[in-house]
Amino acid sequence: MADNSQSHVARQRQLLTASETDLDIARQRALLVGLVRSRKDRSRGAASLTELGLLTDTAGSDPIVSELVKRERPDPATFIGKGKLAELVAIANSEDIDVVVFDNELSPAQQRNLHSAFKCDVVDRVALILDIFAQHAHTKEGMLQVELAQHRYRLPRLKGQGTELSRLGAGIGTRGPGETKLETDRRRILERVRKIETELKDASRSRATRSKNRRRSGESVIAIVGYTNAGKSTLFNQLTDAGVLVEDRLFATLDSTVRQLALPHGHEALVSDTVGFVRDLPHELVEAFMSTLEEVGDADLLVHLVDASDPDPDHQLGSVRIVLAEIGADEVEEIVVFNKIDAATEPTVTRLRSLHPDAVFISAATGEGVDELLDAIVAGLHATTIELSLFIPYEHGDILAEAHNAGDVMHLDHRETGTAITLRLPHDMAGRFRQFVTEDD
Repeated sequence: MADNSQSHVARQRQLLTASETDLDIARQRALLVGLVRSRKDRSRGAASLTELGLLTDTAGSDPIVSELVKRERPDPATFIGKGKLAELVAIANSEDIDVVVFDNELSPAQQRNLHSAFKCDVVDRVALILDIFAQHAHTKEGMLQVELAQHRYRLPRLKGQGTELSRLGAGIGTRGPGETKLETDRRRILERVRKIETELKDASRSRATRSKNRRRSGESVIAIVGYTNAGKSTLFNQLTDAGVLVEDRLFATLDSTVRQLALPHGHEALVSDTVGFVRDLPHELVEAFMSTLEEVGDADLLVHLVDASDPDPDHQLGSVRIVLAEIGADEVEEIVVFNKIDAATEPTVTRLRSLHPDAVFISAATGEGVDELLDAIVAGLHATTIELSLFIPYEHGDILAEAHNAGDVMHLDHRETGTAITLRLPHDMAGRFRQFVTEDD
């Protein structure tokens, strides 16, 4: 009994010390739970559970125990079934677990039942990722997008929730710009959602105007996309010397950054570092971040970065492409770039080279292969444009000025009755100059 009392006192002292030094409550101890339908799904389920552990750590909790449950279909009431639930409750009690994190999305009823059984916080993968986004959003637009996603996630969970689940705290799912007690009147939340949607639509219109102006100026736009922690910010810094934050954590970058990029042969473009994707990215987040993700769809070229050292890089590739299709960016010209070849094994790199012969292989950290990537970017941008030879009579001086704004004037020769130019511009803008194309084209 004395030992238990001393242990309790020691734990309280640990909590007090953490509060005094970090102004934070001590990290939660987490039990991770995943569900697979068959044995053949076990390896994929184990990889997903490993990723869940990284997400949990990023959110500020310590993964203590992981359990992969095999079940043909989720139980409607408890997701994992009564027998398995009792087993996991015993583990949670013995390990002093503070939060149970499920790798799958839970229904509101399942979440309530599980919370009642575990007597501690129970969150699913969606809530976990929302929590991480809440911590990493710094711009006004980013915070609004996270708040919108949180409200959409919480609305169906208002019904039947008790005050024990509605308190504000410092654990997973309880923080962020959208922190709202779950007993808050639904009408007020819906009003807030409508207000946020209006603000984000205004931001989207402003972004569309900027994108239109960029196209008029002839600036090419490149978006770096990829799985979270694939090294996008490291590559962005390598290309532009931007000094963007680089951390070995999932979703370290949330708010996109745009910089000028100098390309070989005197070419220039704008390049943006975008939010990382992840398998089963919550639909609420994709919807809320649509105004930001529209930038990806408006890009002239995607640099799709993949972590070559990841145990399953092809799954990363597929997961990102699913999100790209969801946001309407799957038709944008794409360069696949395998990063971190300095951290991958030689057999892995050899295998990836044979499977993806058109891909570029680099190490953003060391700079290896970056020159080849820049050449590939120039070639990729050329694939999205057309080169025209034009003769513009002097009386059409407005057309000549428009040509300078619309694309890259590669050659110009003033002649007796007009100006001959060689112009490279996007395909969708070529029609404006068709009547001035010389017979050579």
